[in-house]
Amino acid sequence: MTNINWYPGHMAKTKRLIKEKIDLIDIVYEVIDGRMPYSSKIRDIDQYIKNKPRLLIMTKIDLCDMQETQKWIKYYEKQGYKVLPVDLKENTNINKILSATEEMMKEDNQKRIEQGMNKRKTRVLIVGIPNVGKSTLINRLVGKKATNVGNKPGITKSLDWIRINESLELLDTPGILWPKLDEEKVALNLASFTAIKEEVLPLDEVAIYILKTLYKYYPEKLKERYGITNINYDDILPTLDVIGKKRGCLIKGGEIDYDKVISVIINDVKEGIIKNITFDRFEGELDG
Repeated sequence: MTNINWYPGHMAKTKRLIKEKIDLIDIVYEVIDGRMPYSSKIRDIDQYIKNKPRLLIMTKIDLCDMQETQKWIKYYEKQGYKVLPVDLKENTNINKILSATEEMMKEDNQKRIEQGMNKRKTRVLIVGIPNVGKSTLINRLVGKKATNVGNKPGITKSLDWIRINESLELLDTPGILWPKLDEEKVALNLASFTAIKEEVLPLDEVAIYILKTLYKYYPEKLKERYGITNINYDDILPTLDVIGKKRGCLIKGGEIDYDKVISVIINDVKEGIIKNITFDRFEGELDG
C-alpha cells in the first residue's frame, strides 16, 4: 500500500498558483483535522508558502478525542506554531482567529501609521487537505454562505478572493495533498476521514482499518454502535456479520450485504455518528 499516487492535476496547478501569489499574502491559515492532526498536515507546504507567518487552525474539535488531540496541540506549539482549535458546528473560537490575525499584523500596521499611512487590508491564504473544513471555516468567518460546502473532497476548484470584512481578505484554495502517500497509516487515516476519494484505496481495507483502530483505542464505541466486544483479526467476517445484523445490512434470504456493511462503517465515521475519536496517536518520539 505504500507510494499511493493520487495527485489530481488541479493540486499541482494550485501549488503553482500559490507560489505565484504568495508575495501578496501576509498570513497563512493552515487548516488541519483534529481527528488526524498529523496525517492531515500538508507535507510539502513550506516549499510554496515561503516563511509567511502562520496560524495552524485545527477543525473538527467537536468530533475528536480532545484528550489525545491536546497532545498534538502542545507538540505543534513546541514547534513554534500558533494553534487555534475550532468547533465549526457551534462556531466557537472563530473570533479568536480574527483576534490572532490582528495581533500578527499589529507591528506592520504600527509602522504604517508611524509613516503617515493608513492600515491596509490583511491578505490571508487559507490552505489544507481536502474535506478538512476550509469552506465551512470561511463561511463562519464571513457570517454567511460564501463557498460551497460538501462532505467529500474536491469541492473547491479554483483560487478565489473572499472579503471577510473591511480589513481582511482571504484567498481560498482547493484542497491539496502531496504527490506520494508513502506512509500506510497516513493514507488509511486520510481515507477513513474522506480526505482522499473513495476509489483510491479498497473500501474494505479502509473499513477494516477503521474497525481495528476503534477496537484498539475506543472499544466502547464499537460495543455501543455495533454490539461488538471482540474482533478476530484472522477472520473478520464474523465481526462484519454482527454489524450487518445490528445495522440491518441484509439482502433477500437474510444474508449479509457486505458492501452495505462496509459503507455503513465508513459513513458512520464520515458523518460524525461515531465521534470523540482521534486516529493519529501522539508517540513520545515525536517530542523534541
